[in-house]
Amino acid sequence: MAIDEKSHILFTKPLHQTPMIYYHSTNTDINLKGDYMRISAHPILDFERGTQVSFTFDGVQVSAYTGETIAAALYAAGYRTLANSPVRHRPRGFFCAIGNCSSCMMVVNGNANVKTCIELVQDGMIVETQRGKGTL
Repeated sequence: MAIDEKSHILFTKPLHQTPMIYYHSTNTDINLKGDYMRISAHPILDFERGTQVSFTFDGVQVSAYTGETIAAALYAAGYRTLANSPVRHRPRGFFCAIGNCSSCMMVVNGNANVKTCIELVQDGMIVETQRGKGTL
């Protein structure tokens, strides 16, 4: 395992020996945030993008569009780690995208255990990484 300190990109070789790159940044200077992960043109589907809004994620302003889920907006902004496993604190990312797993649970506007893959983004909301199992 090696970490490129400038870009915060973690290179690993998992058990199946295929090199994988996991991106997790706490550095807001990296210019990977924005629309680079959003589909702008598709040969079959038409996308009617909602109005642009912003919310706070762990103290950082993130741009999103109405109609997007919190997890989709974070993924488009370059965030790959949405949570950590409660026992071993291993990074968890965007997994099922339909609300069946617990890989994307965060604290949203003070409410713990919110599945961000099905929760729509709202202007001005405050989203925080959940530490541990959360409290109700």
